[in-house]
Amino acid sequence: MFQLDLKSRESIYEQIINQIKELIVTGVLKEGEKLPSVRELSKILTVNPNTVQKSYRELERQGYVYTVAGLGCFAASLSDIKRDEAAVQQLVETLRSTLRQLTYLGFAAEEIRSLLNGLLREDDQKQGERKKGSDLS
Repeated sequence: MFQLDLKSRESIYEQIINQIKELIVTGVLKEGEKLPSVRELSKILTVNPNTVQKSYRELERQGYVYTVAGLGCFAASLSDIKRDEAAVQQLVETLRSTLRQLTYLGFAAEEIRSLLNGLLREDDQKQGERKKGSDLS
């Protein structure tokens, strides 16, 4: 299921990319499963087909999807996804800074671990719910 937030700071192009990534990583879109055509998805989302095409191209560059000429775009294997090491490093630094700030607010290491574990459990539950009730429309 796709939902665009027109008030978001994130561009429509980025929202499409991130939502398709989530569907693939969570297993809602299985390896080899066909994505909606550019025209079909642009109608569903009421966006310019060029925006969808640009999103699909970027997803292909990152290894999340592959294109078969004349047949369309398909979800790739998770092993084909190219990890952006610069983005990973940036997120690790952000996490490190956030953990430091929690310490400054008086959180003990065990409280931070408990908080992180709770957040991970919540995320797992949300992903499980999305997997159960998801479709592409």
